[in-house]
Amino acid sequence: MIALLLAKQIAELFFIIFLGFLLVKLKLLKTGDSKVLSTIALYLLNPCVIINAFQIDYSDDIRRGLILSFAAAFIVHIVYILATSLLNRIFHLNNIEKASIIYTNAGNLIVPIVLLLFGKEWLVYTSGYMVVQMVFMWSHGRMIVCEEQSVDIRKIMLNVNMIASAIGILMFALQIKFPVIVLETMEMLTAMIGPVCMLVAGMIIGGMNLKKVFLFKRIYIVTFVKMVVYPMMILLLMKMSRAELLVVNGNTILLISLLASIAPTAASITQMTQVYDKDSEYASAIYFVTTLVCIATMPAMVWLYQI
Repeated sequence: MIALLLAKQIAELFFIIFLGFLLVKLKLLKTGDSKVLSTIALYLLNPCVIINAFQIDYSDDIRRGLILSFAAAFIVHIVYILATSLLNRIFHLNNIEKASIIYTNAGNLIVPIVLLLFGKEWLVYTSGYMVVQMVFMWSHGRMIVCEEQSVDIRKIMLNVNMIASAIGILMFALQIKFPVIVLETMEMLTAMIGPVCMLVAGMIIGGMNLKKVFLFKRIYIVTFVKMVVYPMMILLLMKMSRAELLVVNGNTILLISLLASIAPTAASITQMTQVYDKDSEYASAIYFVTTLVCIATMPAMVWLYQI
């Protein structure tokens, strides 16, 4: 049942991507105009989503569920990084391919899906994967894409979403609640995250040469590994671990972690390549194809998880 609902929600989000695509193709907007929406999503909507997710009543069950979500996210990233190192010996992956395979669009895509499928009270469990990925992406991921030898801890700690996570966790631990008017405003902004991010994706795709996308020969290998091999690996790991028995509602919490780990390539990888003058065209192509494929692979993996 959830697999069918997921397919429906992804289809609806894809329709918004198509509308963003049309805006560019009809020359009403340019791909570059998406930067404004990206800035709104990064500096306003994402922090609101994170802080709002922690505006819930404290309980030991929620605390244990959060620990499970953080632990699952950490293990997934370690598995992905190690598996990619092994794959590199076979396929000789370039840096963009490595980062694209490891890092998922957990925030932009999964937050609206969890919000629509499960409700606001479950958003808190998306934060586990988002926070862990933030640390890995802006350290390990940035080193890969930018070919750097060191990690700037200060930049990681001053990342706006990391700050929002710290504020959210602190308010949750101390049970500090916003006034109703502030909370309702944040909930409205939280509801915007899906449409805005999907419009950005559509506008980026609208500026691409779609014929050229499918001429990248290695994109099929990368997509298959990213959207089929790795999800199956994590699915089997979760099923075998029986970790859902450790906490109340563990099955749903792990399902949210699974959704985050099998999402398409992170939009942040494309943004990194643009900022640091790497092969942004290839990064965008991987982002597009994996996003296209996820409409079939994600519901399939969820269905297998529920068997």
